[in-house]
Amino acid sequence: MLSQIKKTAPLVHCMTNYAVANFTANGLLAVGASPIMADEVNEVTEIVSISQALLINIGTVNDRTAESMMLAGEKANELSIPIVLDPVGVGSTSYRRQLVQLLLKNIQFNLIRCNAGELAAIAGEVWQSKGVDSGTGEIDIALVAKRISLQYRCFVIVTGESDFITNGYEELHISGGKELATHITGTGCLLSAICAASLASGGTNQLQNLVTTLKDYKQAAEQNTKNVGDFALQFMNRLQELAEVEK
Repeated sequence: MLSQIKKTAPLVHCMTNYAVANFTANGLLAVGASPIMADEVNEVTEIVSISQALLINIGTVNDRTAESMMLAGEKANELSIPIVLDPVGVGSTSYRRQLVQLLLKNIQFNLIRCNAGELAAIAGEVWQSKGVDSGTGEIDIALVAKRISLQYRCFVIVTGESDFITNGYEELHISGGKELATHITGTGCLLSAICAASLASGGTNQLQNLVTTLKDYKQAAEQNTKNVGDFALQFMNRLQELAEVEK
């Protein structure tokens, strides 16, 4: 799927957090997509209008960017542009929970990409949050994810040691990758952006396109190094290599 993204070269409007903006932009460039980072309320609808996909990531959200996200999402719906929601740390504060509920009420998302803790928070399940990390708790991820997928009429991807994806009816697990990836700030956020690019680049079978995207991403993370800095560099290089494979 990364090679298809490279061929299509979609412009992805990333409304993301400042902790990962550079990593996300470079990762999209590595697979041949074009990133644009814009969250000014006076221009977001124009930016959406020239984009092929929209990512809404609430990692460092505030009232100003929340308003921009709502406007951007509504415009993307109007233009039938795919939208990915990354509800970073949604369970950590009431502000984030209320915002995500508002976004889900007013915007039709194509995909929610989250971890188990964020899924639990969206579903109202009991979970012990730990900032933007997954936290701890016990839920039936497949059952809850399928329920949320049907409720909001979108794909749900729950990432972790094994990634899970569903459209509410079908479900698939994708294994692979390395635990060291969890020590790199922004790997999940970048995946959300690449999923947005995937939705803008594929054909009619979006579920299979997302599955292939997850497999490619897991493959890129299978590095031999034990060093965090080396891993980040090799991971980015591997994304580029996979995107450049002719298929």
